[in-house]
This record gives sequence, C-alpha cells and structure tokens, in this order.
Amino acid sequence: MKESHRPLVRSLLISTAAVALIVAGCNKKPPVTAPPAPAPAPAPAKPTANLTADRTTINKGESVKLSWTTTDATNVSIAPEVGAVTAQGSTSVTPSATTTYTLTASSSGGNAESSVAITVSAPAPVAEAPKEGYDELFLKEVRDAYFDYDSAAIRPDAREALQKTADFLKGYPNARVTIEGHCDERGSTEYNLALGQRRANAVKEYLVSLGIPADHLSTTSWGKEKPFCTESTEACWQQNRRGHFVPNKQ
Repeated sequence: MKESHRPLVRSLLISTAAVALIVAGCNKKPPVTAPPAPAPAPAPAKPTANLTADRTTINKGESVKLSWTTTDATNVSIAPEVGAVTAQGSTSVTPSATTTYTLTASSSGGNAESSVAITVSAPAPVAEAPKEGYDELFLKEVRDAYFDYDSAAIRPDAREALQKTADFLKGYPNARVTIEGHCDERGSTEYNLALGQRRANAVKEYLVSLGIPADHLSTTSWGKEKPFCTESTEACWQQNRRGHFVPNKQ
C-alpha cells in the first residue's frame, strides 16, 4: 500500500517544484538599463573685436574719433587712456604723440583684440622774423623835423615828428644821437651854416623839453653842403630844410 503512493508523491513534488520555478521566474525583475550620457555643453563663443578711427594722421592738439564693435564679450576696454567701454560705441581722444590704441574684448570663450595707430604730426616750426637791430629801428622810427624858409622855429608837424623821435629814444636809455642842421641852396655858405646850427639847437631844446637828457644829444650844422634833394624847386628845398638825426656809435 505504501509503495503504491510513492509515484504519486514524487509527481506532486515535481509539479510543486515546477510551479515554484514558474512563479519565481514571473517575479524576477528585468535588468536596469543605464540612461544615455548627456550631450556635452557647447563651448563658449570666442569674442570678436573691431576698432577704427575716422582718421589716422592728425596735427598735435587735434582730436580723432575712435569707433568699435564687439560680440560675445563680457569685458571690453580700450588702452591707453580710455579704459572700460560698452560693447560698441565711439569716443574722441587727443593724443599728444603718435599712439596705438588697442580694443580688448574678453569672455570665458577667450580674448580678441583690434588696434589702430594714430600718427601725430608736430606742426612745422614757425620761423621767427629776424629781430631788427637798433640801427634798422632808428631809421624806421626816428623822424626829421622840417623848417620854413629862413626859420629855425619848430612847426606843428615838426613837434609831432619830434614826439615820435623822443618816444623811440626813451626806449634806448643809452642811445646817443647827433642832430644835423640842414638848409636849402639859397643864401651864402656862412649864413646857412649859422642857420643850420640854429635849427639843430632848436631840435635839441625841444627834445630836452620832452624828457631826453641833453647830454645824449649833440649838434652840428652842414648848412647847404649836404642837400637831400638837388633840384631847384620849392618841393626839393623843403626836404633840405631840416633837423636830421644820426645815431652815434655805441
């Protein structure tokens, strides 16, 4: 009786084991698949920079306009002198000497530069006119005094001329001059020598009254011996009736 149940028990055990295996297989989790790796982040863009000038050659003291543009920059500056600037813009500079300006644009993507050179030309030196010496100024500024016929009286026009002469001589305190008395050709030599001396003395006295020291003035007479004009006309004679100034050698 016992032996007849053994095959049945064995079959039940086998069936039970099979069912257990099937249930275990159904409850088994599938293997976990790793997620795909994320795509690498794009590299930061490298900045660009462009700097220009409205002209590249100027004269000293003049200004020039700088203009610039950049892209993808977090820091923008111009050297020298200007410093930090916006991403794009313009400004005026006045370099005192030839200068190269450099625009620098930077970010995490790198740096970019752009430069422009401004040439500063020094103005041509102004040639100074040669300074006139005392003798040249004397001839230009000192005025003769003219007289009426047979007279040693100082006329109004002579007073004006002698005032200008006095003003010049006051600018040269060490100047010494000789006053020559001259006459026209009419009359004797002796008479004209005396008349010329009276004219020279009259000029000296007037200059002294204007503040010129008497010891800076000497007088002499040439009468009619050294005429300025040689025609026998009243216009010519008038030019010869004068008190004339000659600078003494210093």
